[in-house]
Amino acid sequence: MPQGEMEGDVAGLLEGVRIVDLSTTISGPLCSYQLAMLGAEVIKVEPPETGDLSRSLGADEALNEDRMGVSFLATNAGKKSVALDLKTEAGLKALKALVATADVLLENFKPGTMARLKFDYATARAIKPDLIWCSISGFGQTGPLANRPAYDQIIQGYCGLMSLTGTEETAPTRSGFQVCDTMAAITAAFAICAALYRQKASGVGEFIDVSMLDASLASLTSWPASGLLNAGKAPKPMGNENGASSPSGAFRTGDGLINIVANDQRQYESLCDALGAPELKTDPQFLTRRLRVMNRIGLRGRLEEHLSGKGSAEWVEILSQANVPAGPILDLADALAHPQIAERQMVKEFDDKSIGRPFKVSRLGFTLGSSLPDVDLAPPRLGEHTIEVLRSIDYPDPDIAWVRSHEVAKRAAS
Repeated sequence: MPQGEMEGDVAGLLEGVRIVDLSTTISGPLCSYQLAMLGAEVIKVEPPETGDLSRSLGADEALNEDRMGVSFLATNAGKKSVALDLKTEAGLKALKALVATADVLLENFKPGTMARLKFDYATARAIKPDLIWCSISGFGQTGPLANRPAYDQIIQGYCGLMSLTGTEETAPTRSGFQVCDTMAAITAAFAICAALYRQKASGVGEFIDVSMLDASLASLTSWPASGLLNAGKAPKPMGNENGASSPSGAFRTGDGLINIVANDQRQYESLCDALGAPELKTDPQFLTRRLRVMNRIGLRGRLEEHLSGKGSAEWVEILSQANVPAGPILDLADALAHPQIAERQMVKEFDDKSIGRPFKVSRLGFTLGSSLPDVDLAPPRLGEHTIEVLRSIDYPDPDIAWVRSHEVAKRAAS
């Protein structure tokens, strides 16, 4: 579809949904960012001293000092910031007033934190019976590990992912990004949308318990864990190889590496023809998929002999024309600059003068028809919308004035 035809607003999908978001750092903010992209009104409630921790995190120290760190910019566009001190009666009173108007409350604190603040699910449900409360935590609300603190690195170790990443010599290795936080965020957004569907149909609220460990294991059980659960065979770290198929992995060419995956017989034979190696189609060691998996090391050597004659870019074109799945191994900068990403409009630019220069954020990984998920609001300054949001729910002006003055005093003292 031409780029010009992909302009539009998918935001209407969740129009009218109000989310009170108490979460911080990655999993919760990424969850609510996805919902904001679909049109939900997200009210980000932050402590007045420092706000979300991610405001001070990222590669640009000046933005960190300004409490608009690049880590914060990544997942907080489309939201309104309300600064409330939930350790005070006035802050809790304002939160309760917000929840009375909300469809969803999202938090990612360790179990028990909200109860210590005297605002748990039972309290919220008494205020708003059809409220959807979504809690993201490391291990969930139950189980022997429920009360332990956790970050992505901890869950990567618990779920087995690190044991599968790298080679037998280098494993266990951490994944290159916060994959467990991300899986929890996507899982939470999916669960919230399902609960909203039922809420709108029947008026029933729900408590959603998202465990980072559960969400991560759920993604691993699609294939890696299934062999262990159902065949008794534990997967091993294989680096750039694929244990279930060959040839499948990163192969050396004349000037670098290229990814090639020839999963079925037709693709394998097309690969041999494209490489000018028809003899590999009839070699007894490589006749079937099973034989190719068993003899993967020998097959790799034979393929790389032929691949050494040309560079990676040339091979990508040759193999793609032959209908053999192949691609370059890009760094992140090259991936973001790729024409495919531009065509799909995956990156949105904000001309936000509040941080002194334009900045960019990623969209969601899908379109609906010819429409793109989108947001208009740039990531907010801490407490930028406190007065606006509280007035929108008819909160008393004297109470707003106290909340605002307390916010300013707390920030000055921090």
